[in-house]
Amino acid sequence: MTIVEIVAIVIAIACAVLVGYLVPVLIQVRKTAAESEQLLAKMNADMPPLIVDLRSMSQNLNDLADRARGGVEHAAVLLHAVGEVGESVQQVHSIVRGTPGALLANAASLVAGFKAAAQVVRERSRQDGEPHHDKGGPYNGG
Repeated sequence: MTIVEIVAIVIAIACAVLVGYLVPVLIQVRKTAAESEQLLAKMNADMPPLIVDLRSMSQNLNDLADRARGGVEHAAVLLHAVGEVGESVQQVHSIVRGTPGALLANAASLVAGFKAAAQVVRERSRQDGEPHHDKGGPYNGG
């Protein structure tokens, strides 16, 4: 045997060993490719309904955001009105608190005015029913 024949035999054995190791790897690659193909087919079947659901959910979220925005605007108007009422109450409170004597004097004057007016009305209604007599009341010189 010559060196060339020995080298050819070694190369043949190396190729056989290489093929022996490559065959299981190639079989595994083929199985993986088949599973990947099945996965892609399943994803192609499942994706369109998922995309439709995502679009629907996005639309629902947009609608909820619009409603929330409207609710916040209404709440802002309500809170603004409540704030104005609070300011009015504060102003009335400061007036009542700042001038209690004047307020009581005004109230007493108002009550006295109503009493005097009621007395005049009573006197006049009596005078309409009776002949004119000087009774000496507060408005008749008495």
